[in-house]
Amino acid sequence: MPDRVRPHEYLAACGAHFAVWLFRRLPLERASALGGWLARRLGPLFSVHRLAARNLARAMPELDAPTRARILDGMWDNLGRVLAEYPHLGHMQQGPADAPGRIEVVGIEHLAGIHENGRPAIFFSAHYGNWELPGLAASWHGLALVQVYRAANNPLTENLLQRLREPVGGRHFPKGAEAARELIRALKRNESLGLMVDQKLNNGVAVPFFGRDAMTAPAIAEFALRFGCPVFPARAERLGGTRFRVTVEPPLTFTSTGDREADVYAALLQINRKLEDWIRDRPDHWFWVHRRWPKD
Repeated sequence: MPDRVRPHEYLAACGAHFAVWLFRRLPLERASALGGWLARRLGPLFSVHRLAARNLARAMPELDAPTRARILDGMWDNLGRVLAEYPHLGHMQQGPADAPGRIEVVGIEHLAGIHENGRPAIFFSAHYGNWELPGLAASWHGLALVQVYRAANNPLTENLLQRLREPVGGRHFPKGAEAARELIRALKRNESLGLMVDQKLNNGVAVPFFGRDAMTAPAIAEFALRFGCPVFPARAERLGGTRFRVTVEPPLTFTSTGDREADVYAALLQINRKLEDWIRDRPDHWFWVHRRWPKD
């Protein structure tokens, strides 16, 4: 038994392997529906449900209690479905032609300039809808993104998750100093990045998000300003069941004034506002259990 793996982590990993075994043997639609059903019933039993409810109430106080309850139910349903869909990512690998109507990709014309000029680009998304699909769609269209992720606390579960993510393509690095250096090397090689920008970074920049300062990772703005590369918002909406729309939006415009601190702040403010727009549009799509604000 490796020193860093505790007995309860082995048990958790066994449970995760069983779940993958089960979901893989079910058709995609049934696996997704079962994952959503289980999460809707089990999620509210955990303490993070109270955190999610508090975050939602503070971010969108205009909503009444029944509406917030429906949103949280939808959040758990979406999360359960995402987890159950992991074993099926490989079946989506060939793109919409492999499953007509399953995944619609909108805004793909924005990628043409990347291919033509050979320069890198940065795509950002959030834990929203099925967040693996923007990277999958990018790979279908010839962009193997270099991505950073937060490694699971359980190394056995982490190994399983990375195997499940292989169909997404590209290269993936666990969050940390080495990952930051690898992203810089990738941009210098004219490789494009895919970044998730909705989680708190304790030593980040305080930028408003739903009216409260949120500690925001500055790397995406610093990279964009340093390398002059376009920054594309990309999200995957769940249209119903296992039907999705991946939307690549036009690039954001960041201004370089010579005041790097002010420029980074202005860029991050744009990004946080874009996330707000997405979340207000489909609040059940976002993972409200994130400890996004300092007092969380």
